[in-house]
Amino acid sequence: MLYIVLVLVLAALGLLVTALITANSLWAYVSIGLSVLAGLILFADWLRRKSRKPADPAEPVEAPEEAPAEDAAEESEDAEQTALLPATGELDGAVAADAADETVVVPVVEAEDEPEPAAVPVRAKDEGDPGEEPTDAADLLIVSELDVEVVVVDEYPRYHLRACTWLADRDLIPIGVSEARELGFTPCVRCGPDAHLATAHRTKKKSKADS
Repeated sequence: MLYIVLVLVLAALGLLVTALITANSLWAYVSIGLSVLAGLILFADWLRRKSRKPADPAEPVEAPEEAPAEDAAEESEDAEQTALLPATGELDGAVAADAADETVVVPVVEAEDEPEPAAVPVRAKDEGDPGEEPTDAADLLIVSELDVEVVVVDEYPRYHLRACTWLADRDLIPIGVSEARELGFTPCVRCGPDAHLATAHRTKKKSKADS
């Protein structure tokens, strides 16, 4: 619509210029007519636009109220259902009674025979170095000349008989008793190697003398 009005206005201006150049009043009248026509078109467009404007917002429509009869019916149904249900205490009592009447049988599952654990060698409790055997002077003289084998443990100062309970599963180093004495080892109080070896030596010497 505005495009048509623009064309009419341009045409009216062109005719007006033509009328001024040619001094012909006819072109002037035609130019005026085109201008009036453009104005009418603009007025008609204005009316059309005004009619298309949205109407005033209508008043908010209130939601229809629910019928009181329906509310009353729902309340009566809820009341009937509540009346049919027993009180909480009665319900708990009934459940407890039912639970008491029923005897719960718990199946006894026999444990499968588990294999006995393999025997683990028990290591003697390591209480540090065992004490030193108090050796008699006569026994010490005999032991110092013997070449009987005893055992020692690395980083421990005692020498032992192989049957000593303190040794347990320790790594043993065999050595002659006289050599052990020379190296600074001392006899163990548990197995008493000096007394044992001295007694064995005396018994052996006596048996040879008797024979």
